[in-house]
Amino acid sequence: MDLTPRFGGPPIDRPERGPLLAAWLGRRPYREIWALQRELAAARAADQIGDRLLLIEHDAVLTLGRQADEAHVRATAAELADRGIELIRVERGGEVTYHGPGQLVAYPIIALARRGLLVRPFVRALESAMVDTCAAFGVAATRRDGHPGSWVDPNGREPRKIGALGIRIERGVSYHGIALNVDPDLADFDLVDACGMPGVTSTSIAVEAGRPAERPTTAAVKGAAAIFTRAFAAAIAVELEGFGSDAVPPTGRAQDAAAVRTLAAAR
Repeated sequence: MDLTPRFGGPPIDRPERGPLLAAWLGRRPYREIWALQRELAAARAADQIGDRLLLIEHDAVLTLGRQADEAHVRATAAELADRGIELIRVERGGEVTYHGPGQLVAYPIIALARRGLLVRPFVRALESAMVDTCAAFGVAATRRDGHPGSWVDPNGREPRKIGALGIRIERGVSYHGIALNVDPDLADFDLVDACGMPGVTSTSIAVEAGRPAERPTTAAVKGAAAIFTRAFAAAIAVELEGFGSDAVPPTGRAQDAAAVRTLAAAR
């Protein structure tokens, strides 16, 4: 992977080499973590904290990227309200995305310029980590040129989307990120046109591995999160600390909640 900095200024002679601190935050409402992302991104831009990776499972929600067309939301406002699903427009790139139980969401809060990271290789690293996570469960996923995210059989008769990607970079710091379908209820994905492309089929690790769950499980998402975390840290060649590293065991529910409260202050 080419990590040579090309941000329009002089090359970074000594890019930062500090660790990436990963945290599993459990099942959290979208707006809470959206606010936390922005807080952490601002703190990272001000060099008050180091790089972070947030691993989440969200309650059901639909988010729209900056240029996303609401016509790709296939449910009416009344139908969404009946199901308790909020529709939120956010500042990331990409189209409309469904988040919900059974899906791994990862938000990298990383100072790309300070790391000497280019945007395109950074995006490829996120896609690669999704692909590697799928492979750990025996699922052959891959990138698809021109369509960010991760896919199964992208050049076949029925390409299936298994992971979505949409990031935002402000003051050289990334936030927002990826959503990888571990074992969600795929019926919920009928609410939207995946990638803004009518007719695209969504799939999951559980379905492709031939063992769909009766209902989504946070434990399965947490297991996938640990694999993704290690794969992503390796892809961008950084040392990993916290969740997913060998030195720290998986946290319990109380520790997950405490991580939300203390993450911003950790250096």
